[in-house]
Amino acid sequence: MTSSVKWPTFRRPLVAILRGVRPEETAGIVDALVEGGFEAIEIPLNSPEPFRSVEIAAKRAPAGCLVGAGTVLSVEEIGKLADAGGRLMVSPNVDAGVIRAASEKGMVTMPGIFTATEALLAAAAGASALKFFPASVLGPSGINAIRAVLPKGMEVGAVGGVSERDFDAYATAGIRIFGLGSSLYKPGETAAAIGSRARAIIAAYDAAFKHAGQ
Repeated sequence: MTSSVKWPTFRRPLVAILRGVRPEETAGIVDALVEGGFEAIEIPLNSPEPFRSVEIAAKRAPAGCLVGAGTVLSVEEIGKLADAGGRLMVSPNVDAGVIRAASEKGMVTMPGIFTATEALLAAAAGASALKFFPASVLGPSGINAIRAVLPKGMEVGAVGGVSERDFDAYATAGIRIFGLGSSLYKPGETAAAIGSRARAIIAAYDAAFKHAGQ
């Protein structure tokens, strides 16, 4: 197995997915998310001027916050992401070359997977964590069925169709990492509205994992 960058220790391993964010909005939204309790921010590359937004977010966020990009598909994009100060690489697929290139840049990597074959390929390529996507199709039981064959200690997250309403079910299954997109952020919303939603999501997360005894 290729050596990977370890998934960080977060108080709450929630990744805010800002698909569609514009550079001029980024600083205010990052401030609202950090104040709300988020420690990881992903700006998908199919957003307007994404590398500029990543650079703004990386400079704005505190040192302990993980900032990077999603929908990363090529080694060339890894270089641009590194130049922008990104330290998180999220992809919708498993491309061993992209995962390795990101790892060599010291990035935390989270490729998207759906099957056991994809999960094991990503783990062998050195992924920091696996993004089960779309998680709403697999559900907690489907993810855990695949999880049973993964290397011990492999971090897994649920992304796609997941909101704070699902935390209890995932907590019961022992799944703690989530990527939150449209349930947290929609293009054009104010930083104040996003901050309010972030606080509500954090409260729901804390309640779910307290109930699960984790």
